[in-house]
Amino acid sequence: MKAVIQRVSKASVSVDGEVISSIGNGLCVLIGIKKGDGAVDMEYIVRKILNTKIFDDNKGKKWGASVADKKYEILCISQFTLYHVLKGNKLDFHRAMPAQNSESFYMNFLAELRRKYIPELVKDGKFGTMMEVCIQNCGPVTLEIESPARSISNDERFNNREDESVF
Repeated sequence: MKAVIQRVSKASVSVDGEVISSIGNGLCVLIGIKKGDGAVDMEYIVRKILNTKIFDDNKGKKWGASVADKKYEILCISQFTLYHVLKGNKLDFHRAMPAQNSESFYMNFLAELRRKYIPELVKDGKFGTMMEVCIQNCGPVTLEIESPARSISNDERFNNREDESVF
């Protein structure tokens, strides 16, 4: 599981020209889910989103406060393209979890984030639709966080060699 976290002064998401979610100060988080992700990955990403010191604290100390410390908003957007592979110049998304599985996983992720934080401060886009995301990045500050890879056997490595990009 991967999260691209951006510190924002405001962000919004629109579908068919209509704003469906917006936030002020906080985080805009693009979420990628890969095949094989599970509860441990979800818990790791939720913990990092809520606890990473990405804001100035109340005394002005840089990198001294998390979104939870500041009680800021979070806007989450599902984005399967985070698990792309370039095959020459062509995009391949075989590493991404298929939509029929990833939608329920993403909804569970949102539920877990809301359970661990303040539910009304967690907003999201609309899964599986074409969205326009407006982000006013503050800093700019952008972090990429990925849940630790599980160890895999040599047989699995050999069987998954098609995951490698072609140069």
